[in-house]
Amino acid sequence: MEAPHPAVLVVSGHLTRDAVPRLCADLEDLLAGSPTATAVHCDLSGVVHPDLTTVEVIARLSLTARRTGAPGLRLHGTPPELRALLDLVGLGSVMEDVSAPHPPPDGPGTRTTGTSGPRPGSSGGP
Repeated sequence: MEAPHPAVLVVSGHLTRDAVPRLCADLEDLLAGSPTATAVHCDLSGVVHPDLTTVEVIARLSLTARRTGAPGLRLHGTPPELRALLDLVGLGSVMEDVSAPHPPPDGPGTRTTGTSGPRPGSSGGP
C-alpha cells in the first residue's frame, strides 16, 4: 500500500485572470487522481511579476482545494514580492508558506521607524 503523500500543483509564469479556470480544473483533476493526498502543496517558485491577479489566483486555488475536501494550500517557493502582496491584502497569515519561516509582526517595543514626538513645525504641546 502506498503511503499518503501531498498533491503538488506547480504554478509558474505571469498569471492572468484567464488562467483561473484552467488552474482550478487542474487542481480538481490532481485531487481526483490523488484520493490519499494529505495536503495540497503549491509550488510558486516559477511565478514571475506577481500582482494582485496572482493573489486572486492563489485565493481561488485555496477555495477550490477546500471545496474538494483538501485542507487548503501550502505554499512553496513563494517569491518575496508575492509574500509581501499576500501580507498586504491580509492573506499572509491565512496562506501557509512552508518554504520559509514567516517573521512574526513587530511588537510595540521593536519599532524602528517613525516617531511619537511632535511633527516639525507643530507646537508639540496641548
